[in-house]
Amino acid sequence: MEPILPQLKPIPIKDRLSVLFVEKGQLDVLDGAFVLVDKTGVRTHIPVGGVACLMLEPGTRVSHAAATLASRVGCLLVWVGEAGVRLYSAGQPGGARADRLLYQAKLALDDTARLKVVRKMYEMRFKEKPPERRSVEQLRGIEGARVRKMYDLLARQYKVPWKKRNYDHTEWGSGDVPNRCLSSATACLYGICEAAILAAGYAPAVGFIHTGKPQSFVYDIADIFKFETVVPVAFKIAAKKPHNPERQVRLACRDAFRQTRLLNRIIPTIEQVLTAGEMQVPKAHEEAVDIAIPNKEEIGDAGHRG
Repeated sequence: MEPILPQLKPIPIKDRLSVLFVEKGQLDVLDGAFVLVDKTGVRTHIPVGGVACLMLEPGTRVSHAAATLASRVGCLLVWVGEAGVRLYSAGQPGGARADRLLYQAKLALDDTARLKVVRKMYEMRFKEKPPERRSVEQLRGIEGARVRKMYDLLARQYKVPWKKRNYDHTEWGSGDVPNRCLSSATACLYGICEAAILAAGYAPAVGFIHTGKPQSFVYDIADIFKFETVVPVAFKIAAKKPHNPERQVRLACRDAFRQTRLLNRIIPTIEQVLTAGEMQVPKAHEEAVDIAIPNKEEIGDAGHRG
């Protein structure tokens, strides 16, 4: 007997809404729908299969059914601090591919390959080749100096008082408005980059420029796009001195992601960066676990399940 409903298919990450912030409610699956239930019992439906990343702020609870459904459709759940200032934890969408993770780790552990990847990241970020015969540490220092200069230039462009990139994550209100705007903006960018990294089967912790942190690779990839997307947005909002800068930044970042078609670019960029390491991608192991939602048709990129 033929099934009544069509077979479930994942939406490719490039076609999804980038990020959606959720606060003060319980995520659950009720009557087959993914919903946020507030304290009055009002349900707000969330099309979870069409969202790349749900950012869960304080006051949010998640049922087992909701976490299961989010994993099946490849929507990343990220637990963040107030106004998105910190990323505390993230749930991995189901069916991560070990072959790509091992490929990433092999590149990171080989000094020659790692340097090639870092040089490619530098080139893509600053639109020019880095100086020759420089180590990873030296390139990191050059990058830091250029980033500080770019902050200064943007601050002058938008007429924003600026000292340096500095804030205390334990006291959100202690930072000045420009730093709070930057923190909120980069948290949005980190969320969708981590969603794309996991969807493609890579490991957020295995970085090349950044190392030793749970989101090292997230920072690596996000930095490639940061100054063309969220940093100008943060300074633009800070210049207006709004009453609720964090919310204004999140809305502006959402629009910037859509205008730059960022989700359509992240996974191809990851592959382009890693290809610079000049190592062969290993084949999937014959005992590899199948993806969460089997898909008979090719959607076109490594993030096909999310």
